[in-house]
Amino acid sequence: MAHVNLLPWRTERRKLREREFYGQLGAAFVAGLGFVLLWALWMGARIDNQNYRNTILQGEIKQLDVKIDKIKELDKVRDHLLARKQIIEQLQADRSKMVHLFDELVKTIPNSVRLTALKQAGDTMSLDGVAQSNASVAEYMRNIEASPWMGHVDLRSTVNTHDASRTPYGFGLSVGLGKPKADDNGTAAPASSSSVAVPAHAGSTTAAPPASPLVPSTKPATAATAAKGGAKS
Repeated sequence: MAHVNLLPWRTERRKLREREFYGQLGAAFVAGLGFVLLWALWMGARIDNQNYRNTILQGEIKQLDVKIDKIKELDKVRDHLLARKQIIEQLQADRSKMVHLFDELVKTIPNSVRLTALKQAGDTMSLDGVAQSNASVAEYMRNIEASPWMGHVDLRSTVNTHDASRTPYGFGLSVGLGKPKADDNGTAAPASSSSVAVPAHAGSTTAAPPASPLVPSTKPATAATAAKGGAKS
């Protein structure tokens, strides 16, 4: 005999499917929520790690800033020391320069010229004096320009006082200072006026060869013996 199901089986199947759908939907929501929570925890850990690294980097940057400040201070000290070194070297050079300069002042001034004032400002020297004539002033200017330690000279003023003295002409000169050019060996070339003069009674202009460093020279003893012989005669 055939069995006939008179119950509402379609309604039951629909409810079953609805329960399955809501169950799957809930499971997906829970899975999604769990994934979001895990992702949030992972990102939070990465952010904390990066913040820790940033803190370390900031500390290192502060230490580097302190070192940079110290380096800047050392650079300032170095520049100050270099400036002092240059000043000392300049003073050392000027010390020998002044010796040569005063020596050249004595060598270049003619007998008919007399200096009354001398002033130096940097690489320029002002000379004031009196002379017998304008020709004496011109000769003095030529001597100055020929000097290796003094350069170009300008005549600032010249005045004729018309008095009865031997030096009625007053003058003012502006002289540029310099140094002689070095030769191939790096030494300064000597001035022509500073060469040793040959005595007037010298019989020959040929220079004697230098004595050997190993054999002592006997010329001074010979000269002394000749002098004694001349005195006895």
